[in-house]
Amino acid sequence: MTAASSPTATSSALGGFAEPAEAAEHFARRLTHETDPSDVAAALEAGERFHFIDVRSREAWDQGHAAAATHVPRAELAGRLAELDEGIPIVVYCWGPACNGGTKAAQLLASLGRPVKEMLGGFEYWAREGLPVEGANGPIRRTADPLTAPIVGGAAISCDC
Repeated sequence: MTAASSPTATSSALGGFAEPAEAAEHFARRLTHETDPSDVAAALEAGERFHFIDVRSREAWDQGHAAAATHVPRAELAGRLAELDEGIPIVVYCWGPACNGGTKAAQLLASLGRPVKEMLGGFEYWAREGLPVEGANGPIRRTADPLTAPIVGGAAISCDC
């Protein structure tokens, strides 16, 4: 195989590609640090035990949050760690893809010795996928966004990805 046709060639607009074994290791590591709204919803439905923590402000929480989440603002996380059972893993989220509050919370929890994952997409994608949302006044009904969740018969279904 020539350098131009090699999967690691850098002459492509895509840049170089890692060797498959290196890529497999990279993606496996990402999956140990990150999850997504549909996987969190599936784990909740299956009865898996984990802390599901919204780390946004009170105002953001009141505006809307994942119905199954617990509110622990990031600024209070270290001080409230004793509220979270030590043997149970934690999934954190913040606003969405353009917010790194979930990443900061996950980094803090990991540095304090807690098993943690960040939910990619945050509250934005939880809500956009039509998953259960509550606000200060109770449940909020949202239809799924067909750009984020497959829709069949007017209802969101699992993407099975």
